[in-house]
Amino acid sequence: MDCPPLFLAPMEGVGDIAFRKSMAFIGGFDWACTEFIRVPINAHIPSLLKQYNSEDTAPIPQAAQIMGSIPELMAEVTAGLAAKGAPRVDLNCGCPSNTVTGKGAGSSLLKTPELLFKIAKSMVGAVSIPVTAKLRAGFSDTSLFRENLLAAQEAGISFLTLHPRTKEDGYGPPARWELIAEAKQLLRIPVIGNGDILCVEDVLRMRKQTNCDGVMIGRGAIANPWIFQEIKAHFKNEIYFKTSNLKEYLKMFLNTCSVEMPIKTKVNKLKQLMSFMTKGTAKRSDILCRTYADEKEFLSFVLPYFDESP
Repeated sequence: MDCPPLFLAPMEGVGDIAFRKSMAFIGGFDWACTEFIRVPINAHIPSLLKQYNSEDTAPIPQAAQIMGSIPELMAEVTAGLAAKGAPRVDLNCGCPSNTVTGKGAGSSLLKTPELLFKIAKSMVGAVSIPVTAKLRAGFSDTSLFRENLLAAQEAGISFLTLHPRTKEDGYGPPARWELIAEAKQLLRIPVIGNGDILCVEDVLRMRKQTNCDGVMIGRGAIANPWIFQEIKAHFKNEIYFKTSNLKEYLKMFLNTCSVEMPIKTKVNKLKQLMSFMTKGTAKRSDILCRTYADEKEFLSFVLPYFDESP
């Protein structure tokens, strides 16, 4: 069995450029994607386009994800991103943030399949590159699940990523992989499965249960930045050996952070990574509850927990 295409999920708050570049340094996945670029009603298009650089994760291609509710503006931004070298533009139909959904964007589009269709169709019509969409299973329930899937497909998108939780679910209950299987049976276009992938065995189970065409990993990649390499090694029937260590990964992360970023912010971002990497372990509270003078002190304290020298 061939390895399915592997996608690093776009993630608000943690999936910033420092994280994406650090993950690209480790490698193993086939696609990266930006955090969503918000397209408000009063959008200044040139300013929005400055947020995207196609070379961020080179040689791994990086899609641009956009989020908004005005078809004409979404089409204009899509065209601008394509002109800047974006190999693909993704429509966000999944962000559960109340700030976002209160303005009619993100997962709130799942309440109106007609608007989802208009936005996706306007984006597809604006460019020759692939346009895709990332959806949740619904807003408060799954009553419009099939309608939303078909609206996205009929708009002409190239493929669809499904996170099988509703907006109201957040990230709490287990992802309903059976909905990915339903989407795969319903649609003609490829379906990428997303949700609760934490190890190689989860990929195998998702593929067997859903027959999905690819796998997108978000929080599982924060917890284990080497997960994509482990998956690739499995499908090659190879024994996996790390080609980099945690120290190199974190130093790449810090080197990619803006030089203007305050020390406290850098330390807090490192703590954010560690909160995922140490979940369920005794070392978690030791690391997260401590105060650090700077990022160097953080590394000196944390790396020995992982049997690495600072």
